[in-house]
Amino acid sequence: MMEFNTLDDMILEEKTVFIRVDFNMPLDKKTLKILDITRMQRVLPTINELLDKQAKIVLIAHQGRQGSWDFIPLKEHASALSSLLGKPVRFIDDLYGEKAQHAITSLQPGDIILLDNVRNLPYETEKKTPEEHAKTPFIQTLYPLADVFINDAFAAAHRSQCSLVGFTPVLPSCAGRLMEQEVKTLSKVIQDPEKPCVFLFGGAKFSDIILTIERILQHNTADRILLTGLPANAFLKADGYDLGEKNNAMLNTEGSMEQFDDMQHLLSDYEGAVNLPSDFGIEEDGKRKEITLTNLPCDQPLYDIGSQTIKEFTSILSQAKTIFLSGPCGVFENPLFMKGTKEIFEFVAQSDAFSIVGGGHTVAAVTQLHLEKHISHISTGGGALEKFMMGEKLPVIEALKVAKQKHIVSP
Repeated sequence: MMEFNTLDDMILEEKTVFIRVDFNMPLDKKTLKILDITRMQRVLPTINELLDKQAKIVLIAHQGRQGSWDFIPLKEHASALSSLLGKPVRFIDDLYGEKAQHAITSLQPGDIILLDNVRNLPYETEKKTPEEHAKTPFIQTLYPLADVFINDAFAAAHRSQCSLVGFTPVLPSCAGRLMEQEVKTLSKVIQDPEKPCVFLFGGAKFSDIILTIERILQHNTADRILLTGLPANAFLKADGYDLGEKNNAMLNTEGSMEQFDDMQHLLSDYEGAVNLPSDFGIEEDGKRKEITLTNLPCDQPLYDIGSQTIKEFTSILSQAKTIFLSGPCGVFENPLFMKGTKEIFEFVAQSDAFSIVGGGHTVAAVTQLHLEKHISHISTGGGALEKFMMGEKLPVIEALKVAKQKHIVSP
């Protein structure tokens, strides 16, 4: 029996249900078009089950964060979901004003609406308890209009934010099918992972993974850590390499001296466990060129890992029984720099290891390479997945557990 309620525990026929989903999609930076709809597809089992029960569905989601380039309204998201479902999903350019309230109270059985980007709320991302969030105007205005709150946003389960946990103290609450599946599958893996276990981190962010790597190594969850992308560049800088003016400027934008010191200590404390690239892909005269550590500093951005690193990393991965991938190995959107991601991901897909993939851009790369059927578990989570694998408690899941104790069943 799950520690939180699932759809099986709720009376949902013709009820008004709020579903918090994670539709924070990878976007094309120039066109702002959605690049990959995997996260949306993974919520379809929950939505379709509710449609079968003629529920009145209100979707709540976010995209980007205030001030970021991908912070946009969710109109295109509603259109994409309409295409997937083969029925209208009406976009409401409001969150809890009169327009949103009228749209909710006017719902007929089987109707679906998507409210606007919840991160328009000034207090959405504040780290507060569920009880504190429940007192906000957003929750107080909307909760009387609903019968049940369903959380199917595993990718955001590590965040104690208003729309994620604020409804749980005031409404009967449960996990959606995606959340239920993620927790069941990942729990089995972390309780008894088959060794050796190798984690690969890549992508375009690095500040959040420092503590993740430390915890994973402390708890002996992973035997080896492979770093690519910006995390690799950051650790190389911490290890004393001068990457060049452009690369250093990119790293200094996100990282602090204290963080680089933490990385240096990690490399020293866990010598041999953290593996860094030995060569890179750069662009020169419109073509791919590979350079080694001896060629640093470099005037060009380091956009990918090189052939030697791919060989070294696949050798390590060949010994693994469990493999965790979070982040592409380079700027895979550019065909010149797809090599690292393609060769590493294809190697993992062909291996006999239990493979776990998480994070929006990681999943987008897997999809682009048509490897979905060859990965053991594709998680919608990035940060949530990493923290879950570290054994940390996730605020959303904890809130659902408390909600199970507080509410017996939906009205």
